[in-house]
Amino acid sequence: MGLGRELESELHRPPAFAPGARVRAEKLVRNDGTFAGREIGEVLARKGEEGYVRDIGTYLQRHYVYAVEFIASGHVVGMLARELISAGEERTSEEEGRP
Repeated sequence: MGLGRELESELHRPPAFAPGARVRAEKLVRNDGTFAGREIGEVLARKGEEGYVRDIGTYLQRHYVYAVEFIASGHVVGMLARELISAGEERTSEEEGRP
């Protein structure tokens, strides 16, 4: 019954988050084997951990994938929109250390 929703492409609408957006992980994220240099199953981001969207890509020509740099761990993890929530306003140039 939920199959139609999973087959639907979200690429026909704008991304949920823009680069620079502050976001929070909605769930615990463990390495599934795609994060080099870390053991499979190792925690990459904890539920509620905040980070910033660095870049946006796509997956299977259906989903946006957000490269999120998490503040506490420093890990850059690919996340889907359903795994993230907004954590506030986008960064300003002052917050980034630029004049």
